[in-house]
Amino acid sequence: MNKQHFFSVLRRLKLFYLCDHFRFYIQKYKNRKVNNHFKKNYPQLALPPDYLIYESFSMNYDKYYTGSIDTVNWLIEHFSKYIELKNKKILDWGCGPGRVIRHLPSMIGNGCEFYATDYNEKSIEWCSENLHGIRFNKNTIEAKLPYPDNYFDVIYGISIFTHLSEQMHYNWYNELLRILKKEGILFVTTQGDNFKSKLLPSELAQYSQGKLLVRESGKEGHRTFSAFQPKAFMQNLFKNVEILLHEETKPLNYLPQDVWIIRK
Repeated sequence: MNKQHFFSVLRRLKLFYLCDHFRFYIQKYKNRKVNNHFKKNYPQLALPPDYLIYESFSMNYDKYYTGSIDTVNWLIEHFSKYIELKNKKILDWGCGPGRVIRHLPSMIGNGCEFYATDYNEKSIEWCSENLHGIRFNKNTIEAKLPYPDNYFDVIYGISIFTHLSEQMHYNWYNELLRILKKEGILFVTTQGDNFKSKLLPSELAQYSQGKLLVRESGKEGHRTFSAFQPKAFMQNLFKNVEILLHEETKPLNYLPQDVWIIRK
């Protein structure tokens, strides 16, 4: 039995979420030395509780904090090709424990306003108490946000669609489009063709037909609930807007997600 078949059995037995929680403690133990070293080097730095870091990214403080600076530079490079980052309203959709948004006020600045929303109450509580210059909001899994129509110039969601059911893809896309300004841009990442190697034969057959593939483990929105988006599905989702970019990066020592940028 290969790894993907093993994981499939765990999902059928509804044990995948429990095993992932156990994996958190393994990762916490393995990273204890490097994390302790990081805390000694950055004694005043506010870090979220360990499980919030793991749940949203990796149980490694340096990757959470320092590595996210590279992510912000990557975002800025993409944003700047299509919009001037001056006096803009920017929303982090699915901000988790602030891995990316915490750096934007200092790295973009330029009169921009920064907002962030997430369904995880603990993440939003921590971010609101520890990260400044950002307006945080707690949403639910329901596609409903408290912002006016045509409010944001830039919205980005890194690996958020990857944890949603098919109906929620449509619901959230419509909600994001509602609050995005005319000529504003939406930046999202998805699990595209690079992830075909992780699919079982039956899953690959569905994916190859251009259909969204969803593995329903744990609660929707959690890292154990996983969706894989073929190009045809995303093109259909974005059929009423201008697709500015679909970027597929070749795998290196990890599997990069696809990047999609659209303009309203």
